[in-house]
Amino acid sequence: MPRAIVAYVKAVEAVNYRMGRMAMYLIFVLMAILLWSSISKTFFNPAQWTLETAQFVMVAYYLLGGPYSMQLNSHVRMDLVYGSWSIKTKAWVDAFTIFGLIFYLVILLQGALGSTAYSLGQPYNVGTFEFFGQLISGFASGGIEGAKEVLGFMERSATAWRPFLWPIKTIATLGIFLMLLQAIAVFFKDIATIRGEEL
Repeated sequence: MPRAIVAYVKAVEAVNYRMGRMAMYLIFVLMAILLWSSISKTFFNPAQWTLETAQFVMVAYYLLGGPYSMQLNSHVRMDLVYGSWSIKTKAWVDAFTIFGLIFYLVILLQGALGSTAYSLGQPYNVGTFEFFGQLISGFASGGIEGAKEVLGFMERSATAWRPFLWPIKTIATLGIFLMLLQAIAVFFKDIATIRGEEL
């Protein structure tokens, strides 16, 4: 395989490995939040933030851990005949079917970027990529204050707690992007397997 592809696969897998290992510990954060929720409902006034925070942590756990799970080939799959195939046959099938996943992730990423931009206050007359370009240049020229000038009315949850939604939408967008990069890396690894090479 060309050196650029080998470097790409190694870089993506290194990032997703570290991100996945960090995301694993979010399950303990989730358990702590749910434990506090139970205690506060039993002994004190119920905390308004626990349920929604638990949902946000679960989304981060799932979406940031997904690329790591794909890297380890530990996703759940329907195994009627797949398990009995040779490694090369599996690689051929995986290399073909990964395009469905990549297409899905590209559409999902496009929606996630639009949703994140909306949560940051994207004006209706500005495109998503133009908005993020303005946000980055505003931050580069004026720091936080420069970025605040670009930001509009930021979306909040409709619950009683009313947290801002941009942090979880940003994490979801990052997780989808990393999953897309990992899917492309898996495609390259399948091609290497078909060619009889180790990647």
